[in-house]
Amino acid sequence: MATHNQLGKVAEEMAAHYLEDKGYEILFRNWRHSHYEIDIIARKKDLLHIVEVKCLKSTSFCYPEDSVTKRKFKFLLNAADEFLFLHPEFRFVQYDILSITLPKNKQPEYFFIEDVYL
Repeated sequence: MATHNQLGKVAEEMAAHYLEDKGYEILFRNWRHSHYEIDIIARKKDLLHIVEVKCLKSTSFCYPEDSVTKRKFKFLLNAADEFLFLHPEFRFVQYDILSITLPKNKQPEYFFIEDVYL
């Protein structure tokens, strides 16, 4: 497995634990439909959260959340549309980005951006 794939799996695991610690119920991880994917689908109270997880080992050149472009966000919206079509019981949805930085020899840094729309 490529290093970036391993980092992605570790980051998604860390993200799930972070969200659970904040009171979110994880409903799905790596939900797929056709060529669309949602990293984490969670619920907190009556609100469904579509969470894009981004991770880097360093912020020397950019921050992890910088890689969520308008194009990437459009794919996330398309995936969410499919999910909501298949699960009409969810009425309220919010899009979030969970950015994780893993600096060498330091604790991970989390930056949770809620209610994003690009």
